[in-house]
Amino acid sequence: MDRILLSTVAYRSPEEVFPYVRAFTNYPRYSDHLKAVRVHGDGNVGSVYDLELGWWKLSYTARSKVIAITEPDSLEWQLVNDLDARGEWRVEPEPESAPEGVETASRIYFEAQYDPYSADKSALSLPRFVSLDWVVTKVQPKLLSEAESVVERLVADIEGQRRDVELTVHEMP
Repeated sequence: MDRILLSTVAYRSPEEVFPYVRAFTNYPRYSDHLKAVRVHGDGNVGSVYDLELGWWKLSYTARSKVIAITEPDSLEWQLVNDLDARGEWRVEPEPESAPEGVETASRIYFEAQYDPYSADKSALSLPRFVSLDWVVTKVQPKLLSEAESVVERLVADIEGQRRDVELTVHEMP
Protein backbone atom coordinates (compact mmCIF):
# COMPACT_ATOMS: atom_id res chain seq x y z
CA MET A 1 0.00 0.00 0.00
CA ASP A 2 1.20 3.49 -0.84
CA ARG A 3 0.47 6.28 1.59
CA ILE A 4 0.13 10.05 1.43
CA LEU A 5 0.02 11.93 4.72
CA LEU A 6 0.15 15.69 4.83
CA SER A 7 -0.97 18.40 7.19
CA THR A 8 -1.33 22.12 7.58
CA VAL A 9 -2.60 24.60 10.13
CA ALA A 10 -5.87 26.52 9.95
CA TYR A 11 -6.44 29.44 12.28
CA ARG A 12 -9.72 28.14 13.64
CA SER A 13 -10.85 25.67 16.30
CA PRO A 14 -11.52 22.01 15.38
CA GLU A 15 -15.25 22.69 15.86
CA GLU A 16 -15.06 25.42 13.19
CA VAL A 17 -12.82 23.40 10.83
CA PHE A 18 -14.62 20.06 10.85
CA PRO A 19 -17.80 21.10 8.97
CA TYR A 20 -15.60 22.19 6.03
CA VAL A 21 -13.65 18.93 6.05
CA ARG A 22 -16.93 17.04 6.04
CA ALA A 23 -18.56 18.99 3.19
CA PHE A 24 -17.41 16.75 0.30
CA THR A 25 -19.85 18.32 -2.15
CA ASN A 26 -17.70 21.49 -1.97
CA TYR A 27 -14.52 19.64 -2.95
CA PRO A 28 -14.75 20.27 -6.71
CA ARG A 29 -13.92 23.90 -5.84
CA TYR A 30 -10.70 22.70 -4.21
CA SER A 31 -9.56 20.21 -6.85
CA ASP A 32 -8.40 20.55 -10.44
CA HIS A 33 -9.43 17.00 -11.31
CA LEU A 34 -12.62 16.47 -9.31
CA LYS A 35 -15.45 17.50 -11.61
CA ALA A 36 -18.52 16.74 -9.48
CA VAL A 37 -19.64 15.04 -6.27
CA ARG A 38 -23.00 13.36 -5.66
CA VAL A 39 -24.02 12.13 -2.23
CA HIS A 40 -26.18 9.11 -1.44
CA GLY A 41 -27.19 9.54 2.19
CA ASP A 42 -27.22 12.30 4.77
CA GLY A 43 -23.43 12.74 5.06
CA ASN A 44 -23.17 10.57 8.15
CA VAL A 45 -21.57 7.12 8.50
CA GLY A 46 -22.68 4.90 5.63
CA SER A 47 -23.14 7.75 3.15
CA VAL A 48 -21.61 7.11 -0.25
CA TYR A 49 -20.14 9.84 -2.45
CA ASP A 50 -19.73 9.50 -6.21
CA LEU A 51 -16.58 11.45 -7.07
CA GLU A 52 -16.35 12.22 -10.80
CA LEU A 53 -12.68 12.56 -11.69
CA GLY A 54 -11.12 13.65 -14.94
CA TRP A 55 -7.49 13.81 -16.03
CA TRP A 56 -5.91 13.73 -19.47
CA LYS A 57 -8.11 11.40 -21.59
CA LEU A 58 -9.36 9.51 -18.56
CA SER A 59 -12.57 9.92 -16.64
CA TYR A 60 -13.59 7.81 -13.69
CA THR A 61 -16.20 7.85 -10.94
CA ALA A 62 -14.87 6.72 -7.58
CA ARG A 63 -17.36 5.68 -4.90
CA SER A 64 -16.25 6.67 -1.43
CA LYS A 65 -18.07 5.53 1.69
CA VAL A 66 -17.90 7.28 5.07
CA ILE A 67 -16.97 4.52 7.52
CA ALA A 68 -16.47 6.47 10.76
CA ILE A 69 -16.97 9.99 12.11
CA THR A 70 -15.75 11.25 15.45
CA GLU A 71 -16.76 14.90 15.46
CA PRO A 72 -14.82 17.25 15.47
CA ASP A 73 -11.73 15.05 15.24
CA SER A 74 -11.91 12.52 12.45
CA LEU A 75 -13.69 11.32 9.34
CA GLU A 76 -12.64 7.97 7.83
CA TRP A 77 -13.50 6.84 4.31
CA GLN A 78 -12.85 4.00 1.93
CA LEU A 79 -13.44 3.43 -1.75
CA VAL A 80 -16.04 0.79 -2.43
CA ASN A 81 -15.37 0.22 -6.12
CA ASP A 82 -12.51 -0.75 -8.39
CA LEU A 83 -9.52 0.25 -6.18
CA ASP A 84 -8.25 -0.65 -2.73
CA ALA A 85 -8.06 2.77 -1.04
CA ARG A 86 -8.98 4.30 2.28
CA GLY A 87 -8.08 7.34 4.31
CA GLU A 88 -8.89 9.85 6.96
CA TRP A 89 -9.32 13.55 7.56
CA ARG A 90 -8.18 14.38 11.09
CA VAL A 91 -8.36 17.70 12.96
CA GLU A 92 -6.36 18.32 16.13
CA PRO A 93 -6.23 21.44 18.29
CA GLU A 94 -2.88 23.22 17.99
CA PRO A 95 -3.37 26.61 19.67
CA GLU A 96 0.40 27.11 19.98
CA SER A 97 0.56 27.53 16.18
CA ALA A 98 -1.78 30.52 16.14
CA PRO A 99 0.06 33.71 15.20
CA GLU A 100 -0.13 36.82 17.34
CA GLY A 101 -3.61 38.29 17.25
CA VAL A 102 -5.27 34.99 16.35
CA GLU A 103 -7.15 33.17 19.09
CA THR A 104 -6.51 29.52 18.19
CA ALA A 105 -5.43 27.06 15.51
CA SER A 106 -5.95 23.46 14.45
CA ARG A 107 -3.80 21.05 12.47
CA ILE A 108 -5.64 19.38 9.58
CA TYR A 109 -4.29 16.01 8.44
CA PHE A 110 -5.16 14.31 5.18
CA GLU A 111 -4.19 10.66 4.82
CA ALA A 112 -4.78 8.28 1.92
CA GLN A 113 -3.59 4.68 1.65
CA TYR A 114 -4.01 2.92 -1.66
CA ASP A 115 -2.76 0.12 -3.84
CA PRO A 116 -2.49 1.57 -7.35
CA TYR A 117 -2.16 -1.90 -8.87
CA SER A 118 -5.46 -3.04 -7.36
CA ALA A 119 -7.34 -0.95 -9.93
CA ASP A 120 -9.95 -2.82 -11.94
CA LYS A 121 -8.62 -2.30 -15.47
CA SER A 122 -12.07 -2.88 -16.94
CA ALA A 123 -13.41 0.11 -14.96
CA LEU A 124 -10.95 2.43 -16.69
CA SER A 125 -11.47 3.09 -20.36
CA LEU A 126 -7.80 3.37 -21.24
CA PRO A 127 -6.91 4.56 -24.73
CA ARG A 128 -5.47 1.93 -27.03
CA PHE A 129 -1.79 1.14 -26.31
CA VAL A 130 -1.94 2.80 -22.88
CA SER A 131 -1.10 0.43 -20.01
CA LEU A 132 -2.14 0.63 -16.38
CA ASP A 133 1.59 0.82 -15.47
CA TRP A 134 1.95 3.95 -17.62
CA VAL A 135 -1.10 5.55 -15.99
CA VAL A 136 0.19 4.72 -12.48
CA THR A 137 3.61 6.30 -13.18
CA LYS A 138 1.92 9.46 -14.50
CA VAL A 139 -0.78 9.73 -11.84
CA GLN A 140 1.33 9.00 -8.72
CA PRO A 141 3.14 12.39 -8.71
CA LYS A 142 -0.14 14.18 -9.43
CA LEU A 143 -1.79 12.64 -6.36
CA LEU A 144 0.48 14.53 -3.97
CA SER A 145 0.13 17.85 -5.78
CA GLU A 146 -3.64 17.38 -5.96
CA ALA A 147 -3.81 16.63 -2.21
CA GLU A 148 -1.74 19.76 -1.54
CA SER A 149 -4.07 21.91 -3.67
CA VAL A 150 -7.15 20.56 -1.92
CA VAL A 151 -5.74 21.28 1.54
CA GLU A 152 -4.56 24.80 0.58
CA ARG A 153 -7.94 25.72 -0.91
CA LEU A 154 -9.80 24.14 2.00
CA VAL A 155 -7.88 26.38 4.44
CA ALA A 156 -8.76 29.45 2.37
CA ASP A 157 -12.43 28.48 2.59
CA ILE A 158 -12.20 27.86 6.35
CA GLU A 159 -10.47 31.17 7.05
CA GLY A 160 -12.38 33.22 4.47
CA GLN A 161 -9.26 34.37 2.60
CA ARG A 162 -6.21 32.98 0.84
CA ARG A 163 -2.83 33.06 2.52
CA ASP A 164 0.47 31.26 2.16
CA VAL A 165 -0.14 27.86 3.71
CA GLU A 166 2.75 25.75 4.94
CA LEU A 167 2.14 22.11 4.12
CA THR A 168 4.00 19.39 5.93
CA VAL A 169 4.39 16.19 3.94
CA HIS A 170 4.77 13.44 6.52
CA GLU A 171 4.77 10.56 4.05
CA MET A 172 4.44 10.08 0.30
CA PRO A 173 4.77 7.16 -2.10
